[in-house]
Amino acid sequence: MDKIRKGDGIIVIAGKDKGKRGTVLVRVDAEHVVVEGVNRAKKHVKPNPVKGVAGGVVDKDMPLHVYNVALYNPMTQKADRVGFKHLEDGTKVRIFKSNGEVVGA
Repeated sequence: MDKIRKGDGIIVIAGKDKGKRGTVLVRVDAEHVVVEGVNRAKKHVKPNPVKGVAGGVVDKDMPLHVYNVALYNPMTQKADRVGFKHLEDGTKVRIFKSNGEVVGA
């Protein structure tokens, strides 16, 4: 069970985009995530008329290491660590370490 998943609200805690907030668009692999509007890079794209792609310079969101991001806790308005807990019915859920609330509930 991963601590950061697709669709989670995160805040960047290290790097050039420190302090920015965004939503996880995709998990690239076990250690990298792509966050909406964070770690943008200029990419030069060749035109491809067959696929209908216009050429030019486009902004592209690049992957970030999961160590550089933390889940955003809406209750405390800060970055928070994630833990795991088993509920009474046996399901395993993610919780915020600061207040024990279930993530996404």
